Amino acid sequence: MARPIIGIISNSILINESYPAHASGIINAEAVSQVSQCLPLMIPADPDLVDLPDLLDSVDGILLTGGRANVHPDEYGEPPTPAHGDFDRGRDALALELVRACVERGQPLMGICRGFQEVNVAMGGSLYPEIRDLPGRDNHRMPPDGTQEEKFALRHEVTFTEGGPFHRLMGSTKVMTNTLHGQGIKVPGPRVKIDGHAPDGTPEAIYIDGAPGFTLSVQWHPEWNAAADPVSRPLFTAFGDAARAWSVARRAGPVRMSA
Repeated sequence: MARPIIGIISNSILINESYPAHASGIINAEAVSQVSQCLPLMIPADPDLVDLPDLLDSVDGILLTGGRANVHPDEYGEPPTPAHGDFDRGRDALALELVRACVERGQPLMGICRGFQEVNVAMGGSLYPEIRDLPGRDNHRMPPDGTQEEKFALRHEVTFTEGGPFHRLMGSTKVMTNTLHGQGIKVPGPRVKIDGHAPDGTPEAIYIDGAPGFTLSVQWHPEWNAAADPVSRPLFTAFGDAARAWSVARRAGPVRMSA
């Protein structure tokens, strides 16, 4: 049996500040291939290049990765400011529709960092432009200097809701994670359930209430050292298991998007 296919959303970038490209970090594909045991397939971050129903009928799950650009605040009804940073409107347009379609269909979906924020915005939530500027909050941004190992090092605890899906998956209500983000959830969408927090109260783990499929998303970066990390591995394993179940169902008969 062929491995399930995971569509990995890319980011719009410029190579050498002049050549437009779509790209995704290698560690995202490694985590999908080596831990989820699925086939990684990169998706261009441009809705003009991607037919949404065809895409969703071609893959068994969607991974919304991190990225330097932030979700444009127009998407949650706020004006842009310098604190909001750079934007990727092509990815916004594609990712937010992907979230809503996956939730409706029950198709496995996992968001990481920016992807976590996209899930919240797609479901009607909003974001803070800069967590470290809020009273009582810590600086969650990536350290500006150091090796990759130092930048992705474990930096704070995340506490999960007793008996919630992350507690059941991890076997513990407290885990250690890395942190490499500037923005974060301000108001959760009506169906967005916050299932884990950092010590300063920042939301770190969410799922969609009532969704028929896998919707676990996290603010940290579990793709780093995913095969060896005791928090990352069960998350990507569960995502792969959900994609395999979807793949079996898809082969029994495709699920088309409703009109």
